[in-house]
Amino acid sequence: METQNKSTESPLNQGVAEDSLDQIKAAEKAKTHFGYRTVSEDEKEGRVAEVFHSVASKYDIMNDLMSGGLHRVWKQFTIGKARLREGMRVLDIASGTGDLALAFAKRVGQSGEVWHTDINSSMLAVGRDRLLDKGYLLPSVVCNAEYLPFEDDRFDLVTVAFGLRNMTHKEQALAEMYRVLRPGGRLLVLEFSKVYKPLAPIYDLYSFNVLPVLGKYVANDAESYNYLAESIRMHPDQETLAEMMRNVGFDRVTYNNLTAGVVALHEGLKL
Repeated sequence: METQNKSTESPLNQGVAEDSLDQIKAAEKAKTHFGYRTVSEDEKEGRVAEVFHSVASKYDIMNDLMSGGLHRVWKQFTIGKARLREGMRVLDIASGTGDLALAFAKRVGQSGEVWHTDINSSMLAVGRDRLLDKGYLLPSVVCNAEYLPFEDDRFDLVTVAFGLRNMTHKEQALAEMYRVLRPGGRLLVLEFSKVYKPLAPIYDLYSFNVLPVLGKYVANDAESYNYLAESIRMHPDQETLAEMMRNVGFDRVTYNNLTAGVVALHEGLKL
């Protein structure tokens, strides 16, 4: 009698095994970086939140110390590039303590609109209080840039300063920024970038030795500023970020290197 070898695994068991394999693959895909460490996407969001809850009260002081005041020059350059007029609508993402939001509000006037938004409630609260102290009552909203709670084609300008590198799904966030811009609207991304190569050794020495010490003694948090240095190194370089913007639909994408590439300002147009 001829015998045949048959699998003893039932179709149900095969289905369960395939589902388990799919779950494992999904879990592996849902990994990302938190500085130089590999973590789950959910864990990254929580860790980034902890960083900014911790540093919110000392954020402005630390910015001045870390950059020698240069962050003000970088932001002023961005404000000039915004080319705002009375009555325009602006969405400032990762607005934090509100430097850009305040400058924009002064330019768009009472007929304009500036939204002060951040995913971190501590940063948002510091910024809201600062804006009120300056006499500006702006809508302050906690929101995730990857899922913006605004309708299509609403804003003339969207800005994000020193926030994109902390986002897990950068292209999704950029796509959302594109969606909420009106045709003819522009995106400005101010972010740490790749410094010119001859300066890289000095920049690394400063980033990994001086920044954590400043964080320890001024903000009582060396670890958060070590993450800052690592997150800058993990962020896409100038050309890669420009290509990411083009991939989600932006046209006429350009960038300006500031302070030898320590920071870059990217600009994209929605046609």
